[in-house]
Amino acid sequence: MRLARVRSLLFLLGALYMAQFAYGADKRAGAAYPTKPIRLIVPFSPGGTNDIVGRMVAQRLSQTLGETMIVDNRLGAEGIIGTNLAANAAPDGYTLVVISSAYTMNPVVRKLPYDTLTALEFVAKIGASFSVLSVGPLLPVNSVKDLLATAERRPGEIVLASSGGWMHFASAFFQSLSKQKFNIVLYKGGFPAMIDVIGGQAHATFAVSVPALPFLRSGQLKGLAVSTLKRTELLPDLPTLDEAGVNGYDAANWYAVAAPAGTPRAIVMKLHNEIARFFTSPEVLKKITAMGAVIDIKTPDEMRKIIPAEITKWTKVAIDADMPRAVK
Repeated sequence: MRLARVRSLLFLLGALYMAQFAYGADKRAGAAYPTKPIRLIVPFSPGGTNDIVGRMVAQRLSQTLGETMIVDNRLGAEGIIGTNLAANAAPDGYTLVVISSAYTMNPVVRKLPYDTLTALEFVAKIGASFSVLSVGPLLPVNSVKDLLATAERRPGEIVLASSGGWMHFASAFFQSLSKQKFNIVLYKGGFPAMIDVIGGQAHATFAVSVPALPFLRSGQLKGLAVSTLKRTELLPDLPTLDEAGVNGYDAANWYAVAAPAGTPRAIVMKLHNEIARFFTSPEVLKKITAMGAVIDIKTPDEMRKIIPAEITKWTKVAIDADMPRAVK
């Protein structure tokens, strides 16, 4: 009995030592990091908001960490190709990836080569872009209420132009919450969808913020409401869809930075703190606002709660819209 207690005590002491050793090693890794160039994978086209934000992250980290940041655009499959590359990289802090709302939509409608909940360590959510529910000048509606009344009179006839991906989910979410039937038509991009609405070939679209601004300000597009829960400084007179009667509507295209699962906590927090400090500075806030985005910094722990909640949300949207579902 006494020998068993001694063994238990020795085992406990050993476990405590190993835990302390692991914590110390993690802390030392964070202090020494980085010692070589860091690759930032951006699974989106150059020039878009996600790419611009990624390059801002790279420039900032290069300055503050004193190492070269290599931006690697890996396009394809709504971000899946680049994300999978990051998920399979060594968890040492030398590979990072920009992710977006598509990260929580893809598992709903696609079979993925990685587990969305466990593949990555989330470093920081940075912010989100809004879109504007817009109609062409030929459609005689001036508010969300008008549009829904028209859709009720003409079920399935009002063409809601979509480019797929995030915009398709935003459109389906609008249809679900408004309880009206639209004809959601897929285009090869958000810009062609917007041009067809302006020309009268389609009735409405969720126009992406910055590309849509000149058309909204010139009157070629009529903005009815923004897709986020808060109004935007760029279009302060436009209500949110929630304010306009589509209760609970919130479809922001967010962006964040992540690392492969298993990346040491000290490195993750070092990166998080640098990113958060940079994107909350007045100069950067002004630049981001001009891009049609808002800063909304979230910690790694907060992101671990946001991701599953978003997957649940978009799964319900996909079911309600009868979207083809991923084969598990």
